[in-house]
Amino acid sequence: MTQTQAKAPAQEDATNIITGDRISIRFGGLMALSQVSFEMRAGSITAIIGPNGAGKTTLFNCITGFYRPTSGNIIYSNGEDEHSLNRMPIHKIARLGIARTYQNIRLFGEMTALENLLVAQHQKVNHHLISGIFKTSAFRRSESEATERAWFWLRFMGLEKDANMEAGNLPYGHQRRLEVARAMATGPRLICLDEPAAGLNEQETLGLNDLITRLRDEHQVSVLLIEHHMSVVMRISDHVVVLDHGEVISAGTPANVQADPKVIKAYLGEEE
Repeated sequence: MTQTQAKAPAQEDATNIITGDRISIRFGGLMALSQVSFEMRAGSITAIIGPNGAGKTTLFNCITGFYRPTSGNIIYSNGEDEHSLNRMPIHKIARLGIARTYQNIRLFGEMTALENLLVAQHQKVNHHLISGIFKTSAFRRSESEATERAWFWLRFMGLEKDANMEAGNLPYGHQRRLEVARAMATGPRLICLDEPAAGLNEQETLGLNDLITRLRDEHQVSVLLIEHHMSVVMRISDHVVVLDHGEVISAGTPANVQADPKVIKAYLGEEE
């Protein structure tokens, strides 16, 4: 199986893949997000940044179905149809082509790297009972395609030599890459990366920058990321959304956001 190579970058139709419209979510007496509105262009790399506790992961969880907003709407467009994600179960959101990674790595530690990528494709593999019992040609073809897809992403991430190692025994940086590979093996149009550079050294971070850019440029994948490493955000992002205390305080290009007094105040405080 060959993977389609796309022209770079993939902002082919300049349409929004995600539109957040006045998203609010309350946990008891805590308003975690308040009237958050933002747009993410298809084919872009969009970063969500902000101080600790700003609501970044809460917004991610709303987009990927782990939380349901108290009010507002999240619209996802696949280029043909629009879908509200507000009340949609997690597995249906995944089927629409939205995948994610986590701030704390959630690999199957006792499975090999290859097995982690095969498990991720369970929705793509032919699970028909009769097909499995009799090993029909459709069943064998489905399994073969899943294996080829897994090997493709292992090679893409530079993990081919780690294929048969248990994921829990891999170096930390390789585990980070494997988690991205596992998400990509599902064939997403949008991948949400939650602090992908956390715990990486400078060389690993530079390699991650290249990988994320290649995902966008070569595979037409839109990338939404939460990141504290400003070296990552400023080098690869097309658009940046800044949250503070659950509200959007700035949005725009990396250069514009970096110079915004409200952003400087949120990160550095205000001089007396």
